[in-house]
Amino acid sequence: MHPPRHIDRHVHLEGGLDPNWVRTQAHEQNKALPASLEGLWRGDDRSFEDFIEAFLFIASLIQNREAIREAVRSITARTLASGGQGFDLWCSPHWLVVQEKQLPLSEFWKGLEEGLQEAQAQGLATAVVIDAVNHFGIDHGHEVVDLISKDLPAYVVGFSTGGLERVPFRAWAPVFDRARKLGLRIAAHAGENGDPNNVREAIIEGGVSRIVHGVLSDDQTLQLLQAESIPVDICISSNRILVPSLTQHPLPHMLRSGVRCALGTDDPGIIPCSLDTEEKLARRLGLTEDELQKLWVHGEVDAWCLQGRAH
Repeated sequence: MHPPRHIDRHVHLEGGLDPNWVRTQAHEQNKALPASLEGLWRGDDRSFEDFIEAFLFIASLIQNREAIREAVRSITARTLASGGQGFDLWCSPHWLVVQEKQLPLSEFWKGLEEGLQEAQAQGLATAVVIDAVNHFGIDHGHEVVDLISKDLPAYVVGFSTGGLERVPFRAWAPVFDRARKLGLRIAAHAGENGDPNNVREAIIEGGVSRIVHGVLSDDQTLQLLQAESIPVDICISSNRILVPSLTQHPLPHMLRSGVRCALGTDDPGIIPCSLDTEEKLARRLGLTEDELQKLWVHGEVDAWCLQGRAH
């Protein structure tokens, strides 16, 4: 049996850009770096709202196909440097193409394609998950599906929601159903900045097959995740803004409760990290070598970059 491949199970396109690129583009575009972003780069304690501000600032710098390709290149380089062998890439085309009108959809797709081809040429498995924004509402979700369904590239395998967990996941079910009919797998950022019930609702009423973060899960939720074999992407470094301290991160309890946890870097260009640092943090949390191995096994078995579309 071969050793499990190290897959970055959760990394965002916009949050994966190298900080040096961000500084250069901000200067060229005459935009001041927000204090929230500089603080996150330093490792300061910041709120989730600060993180959203930093994320959207970086997204505002993505003005063309070359920037999209550069984001994928940054993620590729970081993955390879940490011994990774693939990544599931989250991105938000509606924000860039429709809401902010920063580039045409065709250029967005082309930049992704070029970057992914370069990654694959270097031996990485890749897949793209389209991320809608929960707090923008259901109409926004339908608009995202409308946008991508016109000419959906083969490398897009999933659909997800992120952002602030303000709209109930049961209300997202019709959007998820439409994405599912396109052959896409369904995930949700849940239990990140909302009630543990959000995780249960996303699974039971939203029908999602994968949870991102889920750190605010209670024991009832963990039982559901275990019983339904729902994979959970855990991003320890970025979760520092969600838990009182990293020493109180629930990963050990989740894994020992039978939850299919795996590691991801989330937004490594905003909260500096890599697969290497995530493994080191998991070890600091008290995971044994067997448990660390289990994380990588889950990361490979449940990786969408190794599975493709649902149909």
